[in-house]
Amino acid sequence: MPQTVPVPKQGQKSPTRTPAFARVIPHATLNYRDPFHWMHLGVRDFIAAPMVSLFYGFCFTIASIAIWAAVFIHGTHLVILPALVVFMLIGPFLATGLYDVSWQLERGKKPNLFHSVRAIRRNGVSEWGFAILLAVMMIFWMRVAAMIHALYPINQNAHFEQFLPFLSLGTLFGMLFTVSVFAISAFSIPVMMERRVDIMTAISTSISAVYHNAGVMVVWALIISACVVVGFATAGIGMLVIMPVLGYATWHGYIRTIKTKRPRRFE
Repeated sequence: MPQTVPVPKQGQKSPTRTPAFARVIPHATLNYRDPFHWMHLGVRDFIAAPMVSLFYGFCFTIASIAIWAAVFIHGTHLVILPALVVFMLIGPFLATGLYDVSWQLERGKKPNLFHSVRAIRRNGVSEWGFAILLAVMMIFWMRVAAMIHALYPINQNAHFEQFLPFLSLGTLFGMLFTVSVFAISAFSIPVMMERRVDIMTAISTSISAVYHNAGVMVVWALIISACVVVGFATAGIGMLVIMPVLGYATWHGYIRTIKTKRPRRFE
């Protein structure tokens, strides 16, 4: 039966509506072939806007080279995690510029760098909040990793059984942290940029979309991981192309996954 809205009696105030907070935007059911199609579309966008793409790729390349340089100068890999905290603050804003390039192409416009840089301010408060959240999570992981490292055997020639507590806890917490970061960030930034929603709505939508498409998201996460490994294995040079393509592919993944009132046919 249709619901009826109560009409206030004379002298009574109309009931106030509580604004929606942390709502979940509807999402589609994905296919295992979708992530590969997103990468194809990402390559196409890179070719369509090479100069703007290379600018953002150069920024990611510089960040990657800086991490390698820090490891070389300090002679230890322990500087990687602090460097990644800074990367977590910068990365979302560079990604926003890439999403705007694909968005301009979707609307039949010629992408330009100035427009993509301005896109960073579209929902600056939420995006800054999200970047800080990622940085806090990374700092938390650094502290947890330090505590787990206390279980590492002092004797380097210890038997494998003595390494089990360290390896088991490290793997468990590492997987939980990785899955958590991926779930909240898979689609959050595109949602915040295009729809200008609050940070909790973006995160809730991303988590829901990842949860209900878990298998496909595992494939997508593996593709991202493999690309990033290749990027770092080439001393950051590969990031020049890899990160723009991943950024564009993420935007197409967002279009395919998060539903809109009117269907979008940008293929």
